[in-house]
Amino acid sequence: MSTMGSMPEDALGSVTAVLQAAGMPEPAVRCFVYHYQRLLLGELGVMAQDEILPVEDLPHAEDLGGQEALGLETLGRAVVIKLNGGLGTTMGLVGPKSLLPVRDGLTFLDLIARQVLALRTRLGIDVPLLLMNSFRTEAASLEALKAYPDLAVRGLPLSFLQHRVPKILAADGRAAPELHPGDESWCPPGHGDLYTALKTSGLLDRLLESGYRYAFVSNADNLGAVLDAALLGHMVANNATFLMEVADRTEADRKGGHLCRLRGGELALREAAQAPPGELEEFQDIERHRYFNTNNLWIDLEVLRDLLDRHGGFLPLATIVNRKTLDPRDPGSPPVVQLETAMGAAISLFPNAAAVRVPRHRFSPVKTTGDLLAVRSDAYELTDDARIVLHHGRQRPPCVQLDPRFYRLIDQLDERFPHGPPSLLPCRELVVEGNVFFGKGIRATGRARVSAGGSPVRLADGTVLEGEVRL
Repeated sequence: MSTMGSMPEDALGSVTAVLQAAGMPEPAVRCFVYHYQRLLLGELGVMAQDEILPVEDLPHAEDLGGQEALGLETLGRAVVIKLNGGLGTTMGLVGPKSLLPVRDGLTFLDLIARQVLALRTRLGIDVPLLLMNSFRTEAASLEALKAYPDLAVRGLPLSFLQHRVPKILAADGRAAPELHPGDESWCPPGHGDLYTALKTSGLLDRLLESGYRYAFVSNADNLGAVLDAALLGHMVANNATFLMEVADRTEADRKGGHLCRLRGGELALREAAQAPPGELEEFQDIERHRYFNTNNLWIDLEVLRDLLDRHGGFLPLATIVNRKTLDPRDPGSPPVVQLETAMGAAISLFPNAAAVRVPRHRFSPVKTTGDLLAVRSDAYELTDDARIVLHHGRQRPPCVQLDPRFYRLIDQLDERFPHGPPSLLPCRELVVEGNVFFGKGIRATGRARVSAGGSPVRLADGTVLEGEVRL
């Protein structure tokens, strides 16, 4: 059954025509048509509880030291890929999120570049860095990287582009660009487009021809994700063609996706949208489904090439339906559907795919201003090789929740923390409700909840926050 409204008979042809008119390569056209047809048929990859099994014990990255030597021998055949297609619009930015200052005046992109350069210096190997940019992030990101003239590796670009796809009008299933010309009618297809973009850009073939076989892929906003020789050695020693880094789910991770196993034995990634109605409680059971995907992936590029050739230049990943408005800033604009995929879903397609538990310091993403405040605080450390990791005295990151009415945007955050973040080293959770301005030398400990009204309130210098604090 169709999940759309009244469908014109030529809807599929009209969408295909828009893609072809935009000059999309054929594998990308086939990929979008595949997901569009699944949308029309309502085949959206639901995984019921009785169709999957929990994943039991996995090897832990901290126990893989014996495989570091093999990884070091293989690093000359590895590349680093950072997903850099996101904008910082949810935090009030107008450009790439990776250009947001994170710590000591350094942006995500500064830190990524310095991480790779430090790795090369330490190992004496020119490990390439590749950014998968979107059409909205490439120019500004490449301009910023001019500060690192030694970063590019001969024969390889610093960037390749993910595709862009049309938003679909929820009213009739037509491609939005037909009726609403302009960039707002297009969107990125999710990071699952990595595989097709590597193929259509010609980069996959160039990498293989140059002797590279393994790719380490992670999000640009995860500054704990760096190339690790022991993990690469583990992958090679076990002939894994796809290795997913997973971390233990906590209460804070209940709503996110989890790793599971299909009845046939294959590992799979199940997102919240794939849980049937009525099974939300089971989906969020962190004792049964213990691991979540950090989106740090290790990929055998030779096997990827074979899979892409077998499937016509794209991988048949699960379809993610994202319902928004045409102009995300205008809730009154026409409702649209954005069709996306997640690159981690490919774990079900690679033969001998595997997963490995990693410590939380390999997962330090920044999705909100609360995350940013935590990363800027003393709960994290900036290492000599430009990684931002949890302080050595912490096992888990502090959970920081800031009132979105007053802290959602970067400017709002900086205005209310003019002296920088409070000390969060001894803090498990900090919740701020209301319009609170923080003085200097403030320290939060344990679980702290600060409550105030909408009128501005200032916390005095040196305040210690613990338990309920009402202002």
